[in-house]
This record gives sequence, C-alpha cells and structure tokens, in this order.
Amino acid sequence: MAGGQERILRGRIRSVQATKKITRAMELIAASRIVKAQQRVAAAVPYSEQITEVVKDLAAAGGASQSPLLAGRGEVRTTAYVVIGADRGLCGGYNAGVQRAAEGEVKSDVLDGKDYALVTVGRKAEGYFRFRGYTIAKVFGGFSDTPTYAHARDIGQDVIARYTAGEFDRVELVYTRFISAGSQEVVLRPLVPLDRETVTGGDGKPTPTDGAAADYEFEPDPGTILDTLLPRYVEARIYAALLNAAASEHAFRQRAMKSATDNAEELIKSLSRVMNRARQDSITTEIMEIVSGSEALSGGKAVRQVKLVDLGPIEN
Repeated sequence: MAGGQERILRGRIRSVQATKKITRAMELIAASRIVKAQQRVAAAVPYSEQITEVVKDLAAAGGASQSPLLAGRGEVRTTAYVVIGADRGLCGGYNAGVQRAAEGEVKSDVLDGKDYALVTVGRKAEGYFRFRGYTIAKVFGGFSDTPTYAHARDIGQDVIARYTAGEFDRVELVYTRFISAGSQEVVLRPLVPLDRETVTGGDGKPTPTDGAAADYEFEPDPGTILDTLLPRYVEARIYAALLNAAASEHAFRQRAMKSATDNAEELIKSLSRVMNRARQDSITTEIMEIVSGSEALSGGKAVRQVKLVDLGPIEN
C-alpha cells in the first residue's frame, strides 16, 4: 500500500515540476515584453500630446461647430463601450477588471432606461459578454499583446462610422492604464463626442494652460482641418489605450506566472514531505515483516526441539 502511494506521489511531483518549468518560462517572457511595451507607450506619448495641442488650437480657432465629432447629441440614448481585454488568459485578474467595469456601466444604463452596445477588443472580452447575452456591435481580436496603429485605425473607423450614422450617441473606452510594472488601473474614458474636457485629457502628461495662447494661421480653414484631423485624433487615443492595455496585460501575466511558480515550489515541497513519510512507512513495514518472519522461523525451531523426546529402547 505504501509503495503504491509513493509511486503516485512521484508522478504528481514530476507533473508539478513540468508545470513549474512552463510557468517560469512564461514569467520570464512576460517580464521581457513589459520593457518593450513600456517603450512603445513612451514613444506614442509625443504624438498624442502634439495632436492634442493641434486639436485644441483648431477648436479654439472656431472649427468646433463644423465637425460632427465635436457636436454632442441633445439626448444620449445609446452608449457604446469599447472594452479592451486580452486574447489569452493566464494573466490574473486583468480581464476580470475591465469586464466588471464595463458590465457595471451597462447595468447602470439599463436601469436608467437607456440602450447600450459593446465593441469588444480581445477574445476574452468577447467570450465573456457573448456568453452572458449582452449586445455586441463589433468584435476585434488577435492582437492584444502586440497592437499596431493599423488595428487602432480599424477600430476608430468603425466607431466613427457608427457614431456619425446615429447608431451610437456616445462612445467610451474601457481599458487598463499602465502606470508602472507593479501598478495598473482600470479607467473609463470618453472617446466621442469630443468636448473640451475630453480633448485636454489623455495618457500623456497634461500641458500647462496658463500663459498666452499661440497665434496660428490655418490654411485651409480650421473647420476643414478639424474634419480631417479629428478621426486621426480618435485613432491616436484608441492606439494609446491599446498600448497601455498591452503593457498592463504583460504586467498582470508576469505577476500571475510568478505566483504560480511560487505555488508550484511549495506544492513540490509538500508532496516531497508526504512522499518521504510514505517511503519511511514502506521501509518500516518491510523491516517489521522481516523481523516478524525471522521471529516466526526461530520460534518454530524451538518448538520442534521441545517435541524431540528420547523414549529409549523399544521392547518386543
């Protein structure tokens, strides 16, 4: 019995050791990708800041009224949420955070008697909301860990087209903002329509508002430039959100895999102790069987010696 238990424990230990190697490798891969993702986020900040400044100057120059993206709806009936998640799991509570945030906003809209729509980015977000029967307007996926500007352009063009057609009255981004390797937060940020507060917000550092405003001459008129530039501005905001989400995903996965590796080490130690006790029990049982057999053999000889009795010569 003890020998069979020892074989089972050895098999479990080998299985946990193999799992530990996998989690350790995934931890190292995620740690290396965090650095690249941070660099991409930092590289996108200057463009985001500059296009924000240009849009602010154009809006101040009188082009705001000519762009549908800057003109809000009188009544918001349908709000679309662009939920940015991951394509794969094994990243702790990363997906659960954005899913709960978006789900809370959707439930609040339903209670207020308003309609909603979801634009999911990432297979995990799609699967979560589709399984629960939520209304999904569009699905994007397959690039959560390495997004490009082309992906942001596809999402932005779809959202802008639906907003311009009147399908959406408001669009908001739900994603995880990357602060540092050890700190990330789920944020809900308006995307369209673009009011003054929305334009001045962003993932880059805010620019000072005091001092004299710059005097620009625009050719052609500010409204025409805004009509061309605002879709690019929306795409830039989506691209910044995708980059932040990708960096956050790698950070969550690195921590989750480190925790899994540590748990595997503890489980191996625990199973090794149980296996050692089982082996000691097996050795003790064998020794007891040997001793018992030896005593039985020696005891049998003594009985036979006692039974040997000399009866002397037999008389006829």
